[in-house]
Amino acid sequence: MIPIARPLLGKEEIDAVTEVLSSGMIAQGPKVEEFELAFSEYTGCEYAAAVNSGTAALHIALLAHDIGKEDEVITSPFTFIATANSILYTGAKPVFADIEPDTYNIDPEKIKEKINSKTKAIMPVHLYGQSADMKAIMEIAEDYKLVVIEDACQAHGAECLGKKAGSFGTGAFSFYPTKNMTTSEGGIITTSDREIAEKSKMIRAHGSRVRYLHEMLGFNLRMTDIAAAIGLAQLEKLDGFNASRQKNAAMLSEGLKSISGIVPATTRKGYTHVFHQYTIRAQNRDKLADFLKEKGIGTGVHYPIPIHKQPYYMELGYKDSLPISDKAAEEVLSLPVHPALSRDDVLKVIKEVKEFYASA
Repeated sequence: MIPIARPLLGKEEIDAVTEVLSSGMIAQGPKVEEFELAFSEYTGCEYAAAVNSGTAALHIALLAHDIGKEDEVITSPFTFIATANSILYTGAKPVFADIEPDTYNIDPEKIKEKINSKTKAIMPVHLYGQSADMKAIMEIAEDYKLVVIEDACQAHGAECLGKKAGSFGTGAFSFYPTKNMTTSEGGIITTSDREIAEKSKMIRAHGSRVRYLHEMLGFNLRMTDIAAAIGLAQLEKLDGFNASRQKNAAMLSEGLKSISGIVPATTRKGYTHVFHQYTIRAQNRDKLADFLKEKGIGTGVHYPIPIHKQPYYMELGYKDSLPISDKAAEEVLSLPVHPALSRDDVLKVIKEVKEFYASA
């Protein structure tokens, strides 16, 4: 079976975890600080705050910017539900702007249509490993004096015009096992604003920066040294992992480009796509997925139901007309692209997709 995703963990990660276990310091400690420094340097930010999930990173980033009740945050409906849920956690309201049909990222022109007196922030999602149009989004934010919180949970190492995702506004990353790098579970907030960094670290630790002195309401959302040790080993490999993903993606694009019924993944000029997912538009999407499963090839639909059509959000009263997101949900299919694939694996994927459309 060729899986849709597979984490790559080796001796380096095992040795790193063993070292932490032997030290006796297994909760948040020096390895977390070391990981925060390394990851902030990697993204080009001055600070980072490591937490226990990407969802926690989004939630804390919003709280650190004082976003709450009566505020509105404009975001994409075409993403994992944690993006919008993190806004609800603060008491604020997610407002959905439709996406671009080729990148699947939020459309800056649609953002402008949603801005009103309650708008406090924009939360673009760098979907599938390609940055949103951050030049346009940052210009909008500056014009309207809005906070920008980047959902970079799928974009470790992605770049927009030479600048890394997560370094434009306040960034939030996930280290779930299927991401481009992992800490087993975990997340991190990136920023060059010292106040936001300090506040984020307080929120993750019961509102405390000095033990037993609690200055604000906080949570227990800390990363462990065990997770940070894995993260340090993975960060050393991240660029290599991304290069393998890009190589596999290039093979897929070349092999699929002539197939009628397929729109291969695209990379915007001047951007670095790190292919957390290689996502195509496919006619007869569900039948293709079933066919590939029979051939031993895993696929994924990211995402079959846009957030504004999820049952809970419809109960909240969401009735948005977002036709590009709706159409994408009916057509997208992610194919294996991860660095554990061999060349023969990628060629098999191409071969079987061609066979499906030749016999359709």
